[in-house]
Amino acid sequence: LALLAVAMARPQLGSKLREVEREGVEIMIAVDVSNSMLARDFEPNRLERTKYAVEKVLEGLEEDKVGVIVFAGDAYVQLPITSDYVAARSFAAQISPTMVSKQGTAIGAAIDLAASSFSSGSEGSRVIVVISDGENHEDDAKAAAEKGIRIYTIGIGTPEGAPISIDGEFIKDEQGDMVVSKLDEQMLEQIALTTGGAYIRATNRSLGLDEIVQKINEVEKKELTSTVFEDFNEQYQYLIGLALALLLLEFAMLERRSRLLARFNIFRKR
Repeated sequence: LALLAVAMARPQLGSKLREVEREGVEIMIAVDVSNSMLARDFEPNRLERTKYAVEKVLEGLEEDKVGVIVFAGDAYVQLPITSDYVAARSFAAQISPTMVSKQGTAIGAAIDLAASSFSSGSEGSRVIVVISDGENHEDDAKAAAEKGIRIYTIGIGTPEGAPISIDGEFIKDEQGDMVVSKLDEQMLEQIALTTGGAYIRATNRSLGLDEIVQKINEVEKKELTSTVFEDFNEQYQYLIGLALALLLLEFAMLERRSRLLARFNIFRKR
């Protein structure tokens, strides 16, 4: 009875990993973190609007794997391909221009890095989503297309552009004129067209990621092996097994014990 009582409390010890099979797509999200993404033609600025949209899309994913790349003058993997959406949202919330010291908009470097960051066995089910205000790197898009990778691009900003504000001060050029960052749609459209993807211009109401995810769902899904972390390793089954063994022993000894007790008639009549 004591063992059963403890087992009902579900004692747990340590942790374990297990692999599960899922049908999904591997998505690398490449986010432009150059200073131009601080322009305020989107509220509160282009980058903050992007981070919010990425977090909302991650909340809606179920079977897909996702990774995050940040780029400006260089590109870096911020989050490798994973099915841990909680971690992905946490990393997305930390995106900032300080992650890449070199300025620029190296979309080509981001595409090349993303193309080499997918897991093995996911061929034919790989997607890159680039969120940027644009730059021309057609050759890198062609290389990705040859690997069967689709690139979806989201243009964030306006063709008219907006000044860039850092810590409350507007950036100026060498002549002292205010720098205005404008959306380069033509280049982003060409990148998407080269790989069979799609281009969407973001608006203040919708960044376009939801539409991109709908298109991604049309991509052929493949079985993806995921390693799932389980916080605890259950121990109650061992206690239940021991309790059952004691109960069986109790039944085996019941008749024999009754014979011994029969000698002691405590309530016998005189």
